[in-house]
Amino acid sequence: MLFGLKSVAKYLLGRDIADRNVAVYPDDTFIVSYPRSGNTWTRFLIANLLHPEVEVGFANIDSFVPDTAALSSRALKRTARPRVLKSHQYFDHRYPKVIYVVRDPRDVALSYYQFHRKYGFIRDGYPIEQFVADFVGGRLISADWGTWAENVASWIYTRGHSQNFQLTRYEDLKQDTRRELSRIAAFLGADAKPELLTKVIERSSAQRMRELEVKDQDQWLGTRKHRKDIPFVGEASAGGWEQKLPPDSVALIDATWGELMAKLGYKLSTRPAIDDQQSLAAQSSQPLR
Repeated sequence: MLFGLKSVAKYLLGRDIADRNVAVYPDDTFIVSYPRSGNTWTRFLIANLLHPEVEVGFANIDSFVPDTAALSSRALKRTARPRVLKSHQYFDHRYPKVIYVVRDPRDVALSYYQFHRKYGFIRDGYPIEQFVADFVGGRLISADWGTWAENVASWIYTRGHSQNFQLTRYEDLKQDTRRELSRIAAFLGADAKPELLTKVIERSSAQRMRELEVKDQDQWLGTRKHRKDIPFVGEASAGGWEQKLPPDSVALIDATWGELMAKLGYKLSTRPAIDDQQSLAAQSSQPLR
């Protein structure tokens, strides 16, 4: 009884974060990804595509493409339909249309490392090798969403051939933003006139998003209570892992998730003995600090 009353109170006060329990409607479209895979950039592209008449920033992005892991069930139910929603969830059969954004997990690891520093989940100087072992071993704050491979595979192996599922590789979006944005627009049934696409791409560039982050950092939930010396919008690079990720960490990711990575078109740099490398991922079960 007490639990029920608490749940009702949270709902009425708008404190029940929707996330896995979000109410889903037939005309919803979800942008889904594992964290640090390009979801925020895709949100901005879509928000600017669908709402070219307004200036989209971090302070109002949730008005146009709400984050199910940041907003309450009540707030999301008040969002005008049809909705485009952000999610990091593993497969949910209720999602009617999905744009799934995938990124090379070696770049994801680097970006997520900086994210963890920004939010205070790890200390400065935390060994990147240990972080990658925790990343592969499913011991990060995102454990409820699965590991990178669990999250990705849960979607592409269940929905990969559905006409209501579109896979977008971050690297392709970087290489030819116009082409990939045109695909997204077609999937959404949105206007894709050349002049509009140009405007959307300019408004959603990494540099523009960094400027908006600085402008809105004291208003946006994602930055206002966290370190300002580490930006939320990172380098937005593809392939940075080749210079910055330790060889043993690269080998661990390749050995553990190589089959799925190859399926997605990511070239493996090494193919060490899987048993030897996976043992590294299990060496530490201690929480990050």
